[in-house]
Amino acid sequence: MKIGCPTEIKPQEFRVGLTPNAAMEAIAHGHDVLVQSGAGGGAGFPDDDYRAAGAKIIDTADEIFASADMIVKVKEPQAGERKMLREGQLLFTYLHLAPDPDQTHDLLASGCTAIAYETVTDASGGLPLLAPMSEVAGRLAPQVGAYTLQKANGGRGVLMGGVPGVGPARVVVIGGGVVGTHAARIAAGMGADVTVLDRSLPRLRYLDDVFGGTFSTGYSSSGLLAELLTQADMVIGAVLIPGAAAPKLVRRDQFETMKPGAVLVDVAIDQGGCFETSKATTHADPIYEVDGIMHYCVANMPGAVARTSTIALGNATMPYMLALADKGWRQACADDPHLLQGLNVHAGQLTYYAVGKALGIDVISPQKVIKGQ
Repeated sequence: MKIGCPTEIKPQEFRVGLTPNAAMEAIAHGHDVLVQSGAGGGAGFPDDDYRAAGAKIIDTADEIFASADMIVKVKEPQAGERKMLREGQLLFTYLHLAPDPDQTHDLLASGCTAIAYETVTDASGGLPLLAPMSEVAGRLAPQVGAYTLQKANGGRGVLMGGVPGVGPARVVVIGGGVVGTHAARIAAGMGADVTVLDRSLPRLRYLDDVFGGTFSTGYSSSGLLAELLTQADMVIGAVLIPGAAAPKLVRRDQFETMKPGAVLVDVAIDQGGCFETSKATTHADPIYEVDGIMHYCVANMPGAVARTSTIALGNATMPYMLALADKGWRQACADDPHLLQGLNVHAGQLTYYAVGKALGIDVISPQKVIKGQ
């Protein structure tokens, strides 16, 4: 199989879909790897690293899309890239289709087969290809929130850990999954007073057992969240419904109860965001203000630490990428029901229920697709 890796073109996206090690593994399995010149530069992987691995360096994305059987990326294909996709081609990347009707319709029109990292599952019910970036984004959230909290950036001017005689920042983390747990650990490590909210009592028990004393936990109800919003210096949105649009948990009319200059960090922005006023921003212009409340809503947060993120993502995606290349997507998905959960689009048909529900599009069962029905 010809595996193509184009340069990411989303603003300030420095990650790359294939590491040189992943390219070397694919080549060892008998596949051809085509990498666009400069694709790995932002993550610290020069073209020579890919050449040494045995990959062929290609000048343009047009050539990659025209000749590759499988396209491996990081972020969802942008409008120009979607025009280059073709019938029968396999796309393996993050998609986040539920809040993105334009992308969804373009992928359906292209006739390609698209497997989304974020909906691949594992035997324990986790999301193994989302988890590495969730870990990175969770750990970044308190850092970028602390920066936004500085007065020069519009925030309250509160230091996360305080100083002797002055209390620390109060941080509320909504969601106790991978993102929320890592966000809470880092925020607490910075000295903040942290509360994590979740609706799973088993998860809250786990967090108390493992991190008891490091941060507090609470059952996520509208009443408790409303109470904590009045006290919070920072709120980190870390909720996830796999493949679906994020629920809106903080309303604009609640801002008047919050402290002026408080910060909202929306890690769920890829799935539409979990605050009513969230809108995607970029690393170049990450912060905006609504009614005195500061928002940080960068849609590709892990791109800020591109080398760490690329290696972590590559470690997770490599076995799936090799299975798709070695067996073909249909057999690979037939052999692995967890990989099949990643199938979102095939030959003009939507195959992921949560996306169809969010966008009002008919869905065909992925099981029927792999059986050719």
